[in-house]
Amino acid sequence: MSRIPRSVCPVCLKPISAEHETVGEETFLVKICPEHGEFRTVVWRGEPAFSDWSRVKIPSPPKKPFTRVDKGCPLDCGLCDAHRQHTCTAVIEVTWRCDLGCPVCFASSGKNAPPDPTHAELGFLFDRVKEASGYCNIQLSGGEPTVRDDLSDVIRLAKSKGFPFVQLNTNGLRIGREKGYAMSLAEAGLDSVFLQFDGLSDDVYQVLRGRSLVDLKLAALRALAEAGIGVVLVPTIIPGVNDHSLGTIIKLAAENSPHVRGVHFQPVSYFGRYAESPTDAERITLPELMRRLEQQTYGALQATHFMPPGCEHSHCSFHANYMVREDGQLQKLSAEGKCGCQPRPASEGADKAKAFVKRQWAAPEKILPMADAPDALDAFISRAATHTLAVSAMAFQDAWTLDLERLKGCCIHEVSPDGRLIPFCAYNLTSMDGETLYRGKCHGPASA
Repeated sequence: MSRIPRSVCPVCLKPISAEHETVGEETFLVKICPEHGEFRTVVWRGEPAFSDWSRVKIPSPPKKPFTRVDKGCPLDCGLCDAHRQHTCTAVIEVTWRCDLGCPVCFASSGKNAPPDPTHAELGFLFDRVKEASGYCNIQLSGGEPTVRDDLSDVIRLAKSKGFPFVQLNTNGLRIGREKGYAMSLAEAGLDSVFLQFDGLSDDVYQVLRGRSLVDLKLAALRALAEAGIGVVLVPTIIPGVNDHSLGTIIKLAAENSPHVRGVHFQPVSYFGRYAESPTDAERITLPELMRRLEQQTYGALQATHFMPPGCEHSHCSFHANYMVREDGQLQKLSAEGKCGCQPRPASEGADKAKAFVKRQWAAPEKILPMADAPDALDAFISRAATHTLAVSAMAFQDAWTLDLERLKGCCIHEVSPDGRLIPFCAYNLTSMDGETLYRGKCHGPASA
């Protein structure tokens, strides 16, 4: 096994050597900690093959690194000068409070949370993002951002700093419950909502979120549509809980086009305290999602439709784009996945990703009635300009699956309270006993 650190130990989080091992159609990340032994975790199952999905990119380092390489990845994040991708999306946590107590939570949010950051502190974070990477896409997150009564003012602050695309990451409870609230967010300049949406069965929400939520989720969807805010449905997928619901979620998204702009699946990752390592049966990998989407949509979506990303590391995600026809059926717009491409600059992928998100995830500005389109080609172009649906997935890494090569290519960066930009999976990483590398340890601002 290579002596170069490639992952971390799930027990102590120390960088350790690791390698990928493919047995049949399954690929595992295998690593050995001198103190805590061997760990072997499935990261890829079936077609498309792990090796076929790889894409080589020419690195695009941060515009201004805030830290230097000292202890080695992942211990020098900030971003460091060895990071291979500048920021595409900056995640700013505007609160650590939450009105849900989900068993599945990146942020370990709760009621015993520190005070919300002030507008001055948030302004400092926005300025740090501009300094580090220029104007990128902003995602306001938490905790649950809507517990802040001044969220509209925070959105205005982000816009006043010059950021062209501001998205809200939310469970949607307040949006679904409070009449006029979505409109107030739209008036403040909100472009898009990442709406936590795990399925259409309350049984699913009881397991993932601790309570029945379907009615509130649908109410939030209606309110956002009325307010003209583009919506991306974001299901967390857990084997045996809601992996049978992929087709139903896609159908709902198509029925609510063009207000729903996309579905972004997130296979479950394991953060927090785990006395025992999660089993491979408790994981679902990207190719499994591709194939189940094909099965559950009766071939409307096909595994061959999906492509590796141009921005983040190829093994982090997949995506495809569809037009929603008048009859509700989906017509593929993106090219098929396999290609013999030469290495492309990571900056090119990042620029395309930022432009795509701004164009696709915001609500369309004008919808042309089909009767006004003079012929079939014009009708297709008109429809494709508004009724598009992006289907994607991102496999976030935990302590068992963390691959430092993937981490170095991350373009989704959490902005820590001290103003450092830290790859999402590094910021949220926890050991088996819940110890973190960065979350809760980055106090600041360091140099406001």
